[in-house]
Amino acid sequence: MRNTKWLGAGMLVFLLGGPALGWSEEVHVAVASNFLNPLKEIAASYKQDTGNTLVLISGSTGKLYAQARNGAPFDVLLAADARRPTLLEQGGVGVAGTRFTYAEGSLVLWSLDPKKIIGVESLSATMRKLAIANPKTAPYGRAAHETLQQLDLWEKLEPQLVRGESIAQTLQFVATGNAEMGFIAKSQMQDPRFSLKGSQWEVPSSLHKPISQQAILLKTGLNNIAANQFLKYLKGPASIKIIKSYGYRFLEDE
Repeated sequence: MRNTKWLGAGMLVFLLGGPALGWSEEVHVAVASNFLNPLKEIAASYKQDTGNTLVLISGSTGKLYAQARNGAPFDVLLAADARRPTLLEQGGVGVAGTRFTYAEGSLVLWSLDPKKIIGVESLSATMRKLAIANPKTAPYGRAAHETLQQLDLWEKLEPQLVRGESIAQTLQFVATGNAEMGFIAKSQMQDPRFSLKGSQWEVPSSLHKPISQQAILLKTGLNNIAANQFLKYLKGPASIKIIKSYGYRFLEDE
C-alpha cells in the first residue's frame, strides 16, 4: 500500500467511483485547485468509460510541486502553470515526453456586489480588502500580481491585499465578505455548481503571462497503465467538452 502521509493537512482528497478491482486501476492525480471541479466531472466520465478510478488530491500548484519533488505518491500532476511540470521533467521526477497543455486559464476580478465592478477602473475605487492567491505558490496569484504591476497599481493596493494559499481559498475570501473583491479563475465563475452572482471583469490576457495549465506523468506512475490511459483521456472529446464548459480556452481556439 502506498504511503498516505502526503494526503494530509491543507489538501483535499476525493475518491471518485467504487472500490478499484486492482491497484493498477487506480490513479492518484494531484490537481491544482482551480481545476478540481472540472476534474471531478472528468473523473466520473472516465470511471464510466474505463472502469478505472481517480483519486484526486487538490492544492496550490506550488505545494503539489513541492510534494511531488519530495516523493509524494502521485501518478499524475495537473498543474495551473507550465513552469512546475517543466521543472519536474528536468529534474527527473516527471516522465520526459509526457508533458502537455490541457487548458488555458483566464483571470477574473469578482465581487459579490452586483454594482461593485464595472471594469478596470473598479480597482482604483476605495476598498478595504482585495483578495489574490499567493503569487509564490499559485499561478493565478502570479497572474494577478502581474496584472496589478502592468496597471501600476501593485504598490498602491499591496496594503489592502489578502492572500489565499490557493485560488479556492481566494474565492472563499470574497464569497464570505472578508474581501470586497478578488482575482479568481474564470472557471470558478463558470462552475454550474456555484452559479456565482455579483459583478466581474475578465482581465485581458495582455496584462499577464499566459496561464498555460500543463499535465505530466510522474515517475511514480510510469508503470501504471491506467495513469497513461487517463492522460490520453484528458486529451479526448469527452474531457475537452467538460473543460470548455468551465470557461477554459485551448491554443487552437485563439
